[in-house]
Amino acid sequence: MKIDRMRVFMTRDKDRPRVIVALDTDDGLTGWGECYNHGPDKALPPLLDYLYGFLSGQDPTRVEYLVNLLIQQSRFPPGALGLAAISALDHCLWDLAAKAANVPVYKLLGGEVRDRIKVYAGVYTAPDAPAAREEFDRLKEGWGFTAFKLSPWRIDMHSNRWGNVVKASADYFRSLRETVNDEYEIAFDAHAKIFEPIAARQLGNALAPYDPLFFEEPLRPENIEAWGDLKQGLNCTLATGESLYNRNEFLRLLQVKGADLIQPDICVVGGISEMRRIATLAEAYFVGVAPHNPMGPLATAVNVHFSAAAQNFRILEYRLPKGQAYVYGGLDVEKRQGETRYVVDPYLPKDGYLELRPDRSGWGVEMDEKAMEEEGYIHWQRRVPKRPDGSYAFA
Repeated sequence: MKIDRMRVFMTRDKDRPRVIVALDTDDGLTGWGECYNHGPDKALPPLLDYLYGFLSGQDPTRVEYLVNLLIQQSRFPPGALGLAAISALDHCLWDLAAKAANVPVYKLLGGEVRDRIKVYAGVYTAPDAPAAREEFDRLKEGWGFTAFKLSPWRIDMHSNRWGNVVKASADYFRSLRETVNDEYEIAFDAHAKIFEPIAARQLGNALAPYDPLFFEEPLRPENIEAWGDLKQGLNCTLATGESLYNRNEFLRLLQVKGADLIQPDICVVGGISEMRRIATLAEAYFVGVAPHNPMGPLATAVNVHFSAAAQNFRILEYRLPKGQAYVYGGLDVEKRQGETRYVVDPYLPKDGYLELRPDRSGWGVEMDEKAMEEEGYIHWQRRVPKRPDGSYAFA
């Protein structure tokens, strides 16, 4: 069995672009993978074309061998775009190797250590407590969710005194706890918008009395040592890692004791091959893994197999393939609706968990190539806010 073709699809997941990759073999198998398209997403197809030259004619079951080649041939450590492209190719190789063996991917990773995968629902805004209760209860009734992630921002952090921003977030979380089901777990994603570690600590400690599931990514990722400073004196669970790229960066984060939970993205770090190494490092530091997964249903399928085989997995971020469009920030529950069609049979929650599919090989999902072509590409770019003085703030 040899790899003899690659196809790249520029398609959409509701209102967001997605880059989906297929590797075909000479005996008729196809492996599927997904890039994290941070932007510029149109830069990924030519990069994938270049990398495919190292895979053409190769045996796809030599996954570690080929992924190591992709990483080592770059000479300089690959960054966001390089590792996003390698991630998708890594996914394709694991899918092909498992299909060739006629087993789920998690069986090639040592087998499942759990029977199902706990998920939390990304709500991502900061709706008033009654609206949040209605949304949480709707997701609980329909899919069994008991864990959710919101934004902590109730007022503009740039045009209000910081103490008032912190107070508004604390008052908000208190009102949530007084309003929603006491069994619900609630995480807050600060979205890397805070500059100073002391300010991030103030916000985290204001939320802490109300028991957040975790306080996510308050700071930018570049100065990893600052995360160690932040965690000292922080009284709630600190989670980060979606913007880190490889085992070396995560090792530094762990060495400075900069997180209680790490959140690597399987479409960013280089795929399952690198994700497993990162998880093993974290396990040695008694740190759990809660993968970053705001992506579509193919990325979710890949995460299911990683999570099934990782001892220190804790919980997986999840977005329903049919329903609200993606949004971050604001004070309302998102009303725009959409549907992601490129996975025919996505993993859907039951009682707040994703069930494994032991009778299916590879990722356990069927892809719809026609849907990818019909949906086509949609442009999206991150909006960068401005402070009152006219300077740009963190996005």
